[in-house]
Amino acid sequence: MNREMTNRIRYVIEDILPPVVRDSQLFRGMAKLAWGSHIDHLAQFRERAPFLTAEEYADLYRNHPRVHEGTDNSEACIKRIVQSIKGESVCDVGCGTGALLSRIKTSSSFDRLTGVDFVIDDASKLDGIEYVAAKIENLPFADGEFDTVICTHVIEHVLEYREAIAELRRIARKRLVIVVPRERESRYTFNPHFNFFPYTHSFLRAVHPVPPRYVCEDIGRDIFYCEDRD
Repeated sequence: MNREMTNRIRYVIEDILPPVVRDSQLFRGMAKLAWGSHIDHLAQFRERAPFLTAEEYADLYRNHPRVHEGTDNSEACIKRIVQSIKGESVCDVGCGTGALLSRIKTSSSFDRLTGVDFVIDDASKLDGIEYVAAKIENLPFADGEFDTVICTHVIEHVLEYREAIAELRRIARKRLVIVVPRERESRYTFNPHFNFFPYTHSFLRAVHPVPPRYVCEDIGRDIFYCEDRD
């Protein structure tokens, strides 16, 4: 299933179904028909968010079913990201399978392409792309080490998201690009998200203080944010 299809499903679930249904045992029961007991695990995961150990956090993500093959980004977001790259070095933080970096690699020539994730076992090993295992809250790079830093579908998963955003800004020399889903919080969902941004201005509060030169827009139920660092 691609991102475009799941965004259509999300529109029905998040915008048409009222909260009284979304948070009900009826919805939970219907969701379990599709995903089994994992729905309960996700609800418990959010409830226990402030108390999770690093091992519990990692285990849930290892066992979480992959909804999208390759990337969580829509084609429209991928094109927008590629167009927004500035400079000769790019770091994709939360790179997952490396699908986005693969697209970036074919778009132009770069001096350095780096992917970062806390688990890089399933990343596509392509010539010209290096992978580093690290957590977003503590990136092993120097200040301003990359011209462009990209982070897609990660901030919604990070409890200390302001700390994560500060790290992304720290290593970005020229440009920072962040993509998060535009969604509302509900008790029972199909994803392990901690943070929810139903509007573009909701995300702008998350990245406060916003620099003078930035873009924040809705692209098909995803929020695309780009800021200049130089």
